[in-house]
Amino acid sequence: MKTAIFGFAGSGKTELFLALAGPVHASQDQAMVKVPEPRLDPLVEQFKPKKVTQSEIEYLDIPGGGSKGQGLGARVLNAIRPHDCLLAVLDAFSGAHDPGEQWQAIETDFIVADLDVVEKKLEKMQADQRKSKNLVDEAEQKLLLQVKEALESETPLRRIPELAEAPELRGYCFLSGKPVVYAWNVSEDGLKQQTLPEDDVGVAHIPVAARMEKEMAELEDPEERDMFMQDLGVNESALDRVIAKTYDLLGLITFLTAGEKEVRSWPVRKGATAPEAAGVIHSDLQKGFIRAEVLGWSDFEQVKTFKTAKEKGLLRLEGKNYIVRDGDIITFRFNV
Repeated sequence: MKTAIFGFAGSGKTELFLALAGPVHASQDQAMVKVPEPRLDPLVEQFKPKKVTQSEIEYLDIPGGGSKGQGLGARVLNAIRPHDCLLAVLDAFSGAHDPGEQWQAIETDFIVADLDVVEKKLEKMQADQRKSKNLVDEAEQKLLLQVKEALESETPLRRIPELAEAPELRGYCFLSGKPVVYAWNVSEDGLKQQTLPEDDVGVAHIPVAARMEKEMAELEDPEERDMFMQDLGVNESALDRVIAKTYDLLGLITFLTAGEKEVRSWPVRKGATAPEAAGVIHSDLQKGFIRAEVLGWSDFEQVKTFKTAKEKGLLRLEGKNYIVRDGDIITFRFNV
């Protein structure tokens, strides 16, 4: 799962990247960031595994960004297009810019860039049709005309899932169809004062004091970091909030695997079946799937141990149609 961090010049996007990635990545623009997962702790305590592995998200700090009235620029837009999720940083701390205007400018850039892609493709299709009708996929052309109509009405494609998620259009990587987290980069005093827009389909808004978060990330001692957060009245880091929003927008949940060799968290899409979750671990597990032994997280919290869970019959054997739930602890049975 890849997330691009971008914004207008001076928005503080690199500070937010370093808050997420840590000071070790100070000279880099790419980092694999571990997803906080407190549900691993009791499993680690019980199994005492040789290895503990958390899910990761790849973050990329996109350099540059246009200025007011000029848009983000084609280079930035092309750089963020391949990513699964977008993290846009808005300057709400300096007083030099209106962050609301920056937000609207980014949304406009997405729509204009997508419309340019669609119009060029439709022009090419029309030229090909004059040569031979067999050169054009009519289903794709019909969808593109619908996309063009939506964009011309200034509707982001993320509001029309049947277009944003259409298999025929997957290769276009439409910007206005991607989930976006807007991080309103405020001063420390502005964390509780900044009024944010309401979340929308595929869009979330969060306040973040990037400079403060970066300073916290530079503290190596966990106790010192906790004291720093308490002094500031902050309950969770920017990483926790950004990950939670990213997971939600991408429609992801977490399932867990546990044993003496390894305790691990895995991301999977909401609505995924047990075989699909097995495929996240390895394709062979999905191909040879037989059954999934499942312990729901709420059940585990209640009994605390796998031994008690077995005694109370809380461990369930589920088949191919089982829909995985957030926090499920799963052991897959398979035959390859």
